[in-house]
Amino acid sequence: MIEVVRPGPLATVQDLGRPGHAHLGVPCSGAADGRALRLANRLVGNPESEAGVELTLGGAAFRFHRAAWIAVSGAPAPLLINGRAHGMNAPCRVPPDSLVEVGLPARGLRTYLAVRGGLGVEPVLGSRSTDLLSGLGPAPLSAGDRLPIGGSSGLSDIGVDVAPVAQPPDVPILRILPGPRDDWFVPDAISVLCGQPYEVTPDSNRVGVRLDGPKLLRARDGELGSEGMVTGALQVPPSGLPIIFLADHPTTGGYPVVAVVRAADIPLAAQLRPGQRLRFTPAT
Repeated sequence: MIEVVRPGPLATVQDLGRPGHAHLGVPCSGAADGRALRLANRLVGNPESEAGVELTLGGAAFRFHRAAWIAVSGAPAPLLINGRAHGMNAPCRVPPDSLVEVGLPARGLRTYLAVRGGLGVEPVLGSRSTDLLSGLGPAPLSAGDRLPIGGSSGLSDIGVDVAPVAQPPDVPILRILPGPRDDWFVPDAISVLCGQPYEVTPDSNRVGVRLDGPKLLRARDGELGSEGMVTGALQVPPSGLPIIFLADHPTTGGYPVVAVVRAADIPLAAQLRPGQRLRFTPAT
């Protein structure tokens, strides 16, 4: 078992989500930065889909009551095992009755802790992910919670010392595909969107990244009927300030979507922290 000593600002159990249930109103959810969770799992020999812990702004501590192998990836943060510093993006052996601490990341927002064998919490609709919008899956972690570790039989050998990972950029550039409702905005809306940087506001979360910056003006009045939404959609409410939908976004929405962030850039969006600037550029 892993005991949660300190969860930090927000710690949740996440895997790669529960796709295929949007017709029931159930979001896909899953790790906001799926690329980081996949890497952490591979480093300890897990299938990429195993559940790990997603930390928001670090500050967490866990007591391991038996020996284990872990890997930490995502937003770069100090990693301590019994007070001794260890590197990220590398498999680390945790002795029995050890304290693992993940500090505040210098850049980025979300850090992922994977343990060999995965986390054996009870799945809901085929996933162990915490969905903050619908309330499905385990509750956000609290001090005193205990997380079971799955079995390690049949897993791949650990054969990597460290994985080279680039630092998150100071000002990420997200590639976008216009539409499907860019015709609801004035003709230069995409040029305005891509012309100046936006800033992440403090009320952003796993549902969406709320932005402050140039407003996008509409060419049409009224509202749409509810339409299906995808991760990365840039939905524009009446304020004219876009919202980037992340993993826990609603399955439908009535505000027009001016563009969609390319899937390959969703991990960059997931690591945006309040006060950080970003830019958009048309995808080629």
